[in-house]
Amino acid sequence: MASTMTTRRLGKTALHVPPICFGTSSLGDMPNTYGYTVDEARAKATIQAIVDGPAKFMDTSRNYGAGRSEQRLGDVVRELGGLPDGVVLSTKLDRDMESRRFDASRARRSLEESLKALGLDRVHLLHLHDPEYALDLNEVTRPGGAVDELFKMKEEGLCDAVGLAAGRTDIMIPILNDWDFDALITHNRFTLVNRHAAPMMDLAVAKGVAVLNAAPYAGGVFAKGSANHARYVYQTADEAMLAPVKQIEVICAEFDVPPGALALQFSMRDPRVTSTICGVSKPERVQQTLDWATFDIPDAVWGRIGELAFSADDPEATRVYQPD
Repeated sequence: MASTMTTRRLGKTALHVPPICFGTSSLGDMPNTYGYTVDEARAKATIQAIVDGPAKFMDTSRNYGAGRSEQRLGDVVRELGGLPDGVVLSTKLDRDMESRRFDASRARRSLEESLKALGLDRVHLLHLHDPEYALDLNEVTRPGGAVDELFKMKEEGLCDAVGLAAGRTDIMIPILNDWDFDALITHNRFTLVNRHAAPMMDLAVAKGVAVLNAAPYAGGVFAKGSANHARYVYQTADEAMLAPVKQIEVICAEFDVPPGALALQFSMRDPRVTSTICGVSKPERVQQTLDWATFDIPDAVWGRIGELAFSADDPEATRVYQPD
């Protein structure tokens, strides 16, 4: 396990991170997104399990669960007397969720709200989040806008590294081209069944930007199984959407390989990916993730998977976004 969790340099920065990062959005209790609820005690126990484990890297955001994710994480930090040594924390600047304004002043307020909730005076990694949902994208990208404010925050020492975290690649790629980010988060768009983000990942690597690949389980279906979790990328899934997943499940059953292990290692073994962000919603999922990261998968399985067709379309194009 120790060798598997050897840290890697984040882009061109001095920050080093493990190859697994734990996403904490579901710990903010987001039933519209995930289809289930997570109470405070369970969330805090999960955070403690991450802190106690070998992959001490967590990703959150101001708008996850209307602030509950950051608040619960911050409660644990306060109970521990501060952020423990070795823990790397990533959060995000978010638009105003009512007005959708996302100018520089809103970006500044977002960070202030985050630091208050987390009980910290700085974070390791700070991302600009979901610019595609801003009221006016120009507020984000214009000179003196939210992106410029993000880089100003790094200059002020409020974070060690800055990133871009969003969904739509047609929005992300121009922004990635125009600024020298340290990291990039893509989610649901580089999985066993979808490679939509691959060209953007190539661009990031060419620019020396670290790729953080989130949601390798395609919203949970590879972790929980299509029979138990008929959802795909945060949507109720029909048979056509689940067909590629079930095809992979058949191969996994033949070789007695957990689909979750295959999905996780598919991301981890790609040389473009610095760290894979896995959402967890209960303490036992933390250890399960670590076990899947080291599960011995036969070469024959990778060969069979390599023969399967995959989609390059945006898997969330049909998603009806409902912020929790």
